[in-house]
Amino acid sequence: MAKGDLTVFEEFAKDIGLKLHQLDTDTHKLGLISTAASTGAVVASNASPTWSDFSGAEVSGSGYSAGGATVASTALTEAAGVATFDGSDVTWSQNASGFVNGRSAILYSSTASASNAICYVDLGSSNVSLVDGDITVAWNASGILTITVS
Repeated sequence: MAKGDLTVFEEFAKDIGLKLHQLDTDTHKLGLISTAASTGAVVASNASPTWSDFSGAEVSGSGYSAGGATVASTALTEAAGVATFDGSDVTWSQNASGFVNGRSAILYSSTASASNAICYVDLGSSNVSLVDGDITVAWNASGILTITVS
């Protein structure tokens, strides 16, 4: 995986069918953890991934709130057979007492009863640090997720 790659958890497709996610109305959060993507603990094939599966490795420090940041302005739209889920980029501002060990970002629904996870973002092959500067997870210009029906 490369820095910035977004990977959808395979279980997410089933979770949609089970009505565990309401992409248009749920509160979505982006939590940061110290576990690297694709280590076996954070992979697309995680069985029934929820925030509690990852929160034990959550980063901590000034400038970061437990559970992560709320993704503002989330919306689900459809045009010409393409459904798009999108939201605002998430930024944590530099803090001299911030965390120094961020490796993965987990997007999850904090509204879902089990805080079901949707996807994760690889933050790179080395730790990212809030001490060193702002950290921004910028979503693709075409949306966080798109689903095409053809």
